Amino acid sequence: MRAVIQRVDEAKVIVEGNITGEIESGVLAFISVDAEDTEEDIKWMANKISGLRIFPDADGKMNYSLLDLGYELLSVSQFTLHGRVKKGFRPSFSDAAPPEKAEEYWHKVNEEMRKQGLRVFEGVFGAKMTVHLINNGPVTILIDSKKMF
Repeated sequence: MRAVIQRVDEAKVIVEGNITGEIESGVLAFISVDAEDTEEDIKWMANKISGLRIFPDADGKMNYSLLDLGYELLSVSQFTLHGRVKKGFRPSFSDAAPPEKAEEYWHKVNEEMRKQGLRVFEGVFGAKMTVHLINNGPVTILIDSKKMF
């Protein structure tokens, strides 16, 4: 499982003219499921995102997480994070999970974060989405559950 985490002042997802998810201070997480992901990847990713200390303390040091501050998370499924471009110019998505598994695991990681106490809002799986965000920092972190050890 891969994620691009962006610290935001605000973010929203629009599908067919309707806002499907919107947050103020928090994290916008683009999440992609690998064909080889397991339940362990779901739990690891949920814990990593929930506990990621990317918010500043009084000294400006990144010491606080979403959970520490009660901030919100906007989760967007994005299989293109598994695009490989080593050869040629057209990305290969052969490492990405098939849609059925990807949707199931994306919902599971969101639910796992909710169980930890996060307020999680979502885009729409498989939909053409417009994502608006104001990145704070900017702070952008890449996470890959296959590189957890």
